[in-house]
Amino acid sequence: MMVQFKPNRWAALLVKLMGWRVEFGGLPAKQGVLIGYPHTSNWDFVTMMPVKWAVGLPVQFFAKDSLFRIPLFGAWIRWIGAVPIDRSSPKGVVGDMIETLKQHKQDDRFLWVALSPEGTRKLTNGWRSGFYQLALGADVPLCMLHIDYGTKVAKITDFMHLSGDIDADYAHIAQVYQGVRGFHPQQAAPIQPWTPPKP
Repeated sequence: MMVQFKPNRWAALLVKLMGWRVEFGGLPAKQGVLIGYPHTSNWDFVTMMPVKWAVGLPVQFFAKDSLFRIPLFGAWIRWIGAVPIDRSSPKGVVGDMIETLKQHKQDDRFLWVALSPEGTRKLTNGWRSGFYQLALGADVPLCMLHIDYGTKVAKITDFMHLSGDIDADYAHIAQVYQGVRGFHPQQAAPIQPWTPPKP
């Protein structure tokens, strides 16, 4: 049974006026990781925030804890769904995020975390591993959000449980995202694990 949410009709109207359409039928669990691809422009944030509100999706994202101490700005990013993360933690950022998701699972509390697998808007040779480690380590479903400027459709209907077989999992993700076009198509990273540049 899918977890459902109350949509916001004003945000839905804004999305329609922007020329976008949303496909969403609920989430398969109370905890999970959502990735948005391709992330090639600041317009992605401007476009996807109304999409988030339109479907009533209370997805959250992690931000440096220092940002929350900035007057007004800290309150604002918390309001739009940011969660503070301590980058100095001995477990590391991903380790802390895994523990947070596990705790929410144990307490049966809702938490979906949104990440950009590319880690930047610039072209890279692949995806950072954080999203994969997080979804696999916390044993939660992965949602693959399409940010498709070609069709102007924000599709939030594709889910999977990672198997731990990186090659097979990435092949499936690449198939799901086949044909999706970013704002700057030439800056979309190939769907493969990122490798550090040679010195």
